[in-house]
Amino acid sequence: MRFNIPNILSLLRIFLIPIFVVIFYLPHSWAPFAASIVFWGAGFTDWLDGMLARRLDQISRFGAFIDPVADKILVITALILITESYHNVWITIPSVVMISREIIISALREWMAEIGKRVIVSVSNISKIKTLNQMSALWLLIWSYNEWMIWIGYIAMYIAMILTCWSMIKYLVVAMDNLFREK
Repeated sequence: MRFNIPNILSLLRIFLIPIFVVIFYLPHSWAPFAASIVFWGAGFTDWLDGMLARRLDQISRFGAFIDPVADKILVITALILITESYHNVWITIPSVVMISREIIISALREWMAEIGKRVIVSVSNISKIKTLNQMSALWLLIWSYNEWMIWIGYIAMYIAMILTCWSMIKYLVVAMDNLFREK
């Protein structure tokens, strides 16, 4: 495996996750802001590593593996933290939907790769918009500076949930023939 800048950025994202969790739980008034900055920085590496991998022609097998793993760990960790922190059904429902979608689509992609049709369920533009909205919602809810920020975070969370369902349905429809085909 060759280490390159995009792969190092993906590994940095994984390294930042426990730091994000520790800061999130610190009993200080500045902790929500600091946690949101670490989360934002980790999320920024997601965009940056993909852009650099394409621009510098540094796409690798390891990168194709580690980038989505790092993304999912970061997002699921943040969903768990805000679910525990807000402790209400209005955050729990979209969090469960989003985590479930990640599991379903990851399993679908793995299975489609197994039958040689991974390209059918490659990342779509809807998924990219979903991720941007999801990261924005999480950033707002982590920082939670004021009531307006929290309400905008709730709204963004539900928009992200709708986009999550839409992208999942789109992937499942595309894979439908393969899912229900007998041997």
